[in-house]
Amino acid sequence: MSVVGVGYLGAIHTKLLAKNTLAELSGIFDIDIEKAKEIAQQYSTRAFQSLDEVIEFSDAVVIATPTTMHFDLAKLFLENGKHCFIEKPITDRYQQALSLIELAERNKLIIQVGHVERFNPALKTVMQYEPKPLFIEAHRLSQFKARAIDVSVVSDLMIHDIDIVLWLVKSPVKNIYANGVPVLTDTIDIANARIEFENGAIANLTASRISAKTTRKMRIFQKQAYFSIDFGNQKVEVFRLTDRNDPQSAGTPAMMLGNIFDSPRDVQIFYETPNVEPLNAIEEEHKSFIEAILFNKPIPVSAFEASQALKITEMIESKINESLNLIY
Repeated sequence: MSVVGVGYLGAIHTKLLAKNTLAELSGIFDIDIEKAKEIAQQYSTRAFQSLDEVIEFSDAVVIATPTTMHFDLAKLFLENGKHCFIEKPITDRYQQALSLIELAERNKLIIQVGHVERFNPALKTVMQYEPKPLFIEAHRLSQFKARAIDVSVVSDLMIHDIDIVLWLVKSPVKNIYANGVPVLTDTIDIANARIEFENGAIANLTASRISAKTTRKMRIFQKQAYFSIDFGNQKVEVFRLTDRNDPQSAGTPAMMLGNIFDSPRDVQIFYETPNVEPLNAIEEEHKSFIEAILFNKPIPVSAFEASQALKITEMIESKINESLNLIY
């Protein structure tokens, strides 16, 4: 397996694959040859001089380049019989993603996409409760970083939560309302989107890359329960409405939400903080990708799922750009 693009994420992929016991890291490639040589030496691997060398010595490739390069690279590797792990978003445009899906299917190859939050142990813990969301609220905020400004904050940050919401709700999108503005760059730096689904569920998502503090949180509300997920600190809080006399109720009474005993119903809110088993989400991504290739196991984040997240991302960006054209 090889890594193409050894910037911030590519270097992490290289480090973890260098010690992976399921696959051999055959080498890395970057248009900055000197940087590739430096990282290759650090992890005792080879710095390829060309993409032809990557093709010659690889069965699978991790594509961790800027988004605008994803389509051309993935197309090249798929045409040459290589399985592809593509960092999110899968491509720059939705139609490009569909082309890659068709090409992979025709050549019987695997594409997995790096929506890493799917592997976050906090989300995995919540999934044990089999959530049935009615309303989802997410805030994904970060300080400004010069990398990844080739795309909007919707494609860079919000797409994580879009992917999770689509995965959780599993219903067609009915309406989208969105607004946002460019502040420090020529693309959208802060955005809010409201997504309404045909089954009645609603998601309210906010993303910013001009925040003073980093926040990666989501709250999932459903009938008689809600879940609070802190992706950054890998913590979960669970609030559940139960019969006051139910001996099976777990946790402690959640008085921080108010005095439920004033309610005419004979219920109370229980609060618990389930144990979250720590794990490295990118290592888990690698494991699932390799096992899908070697043992035909299911792909956790398929190219189709990633394409649907990208489709909604494009719709949100279009809504925002329409409103900005009216302003300017």
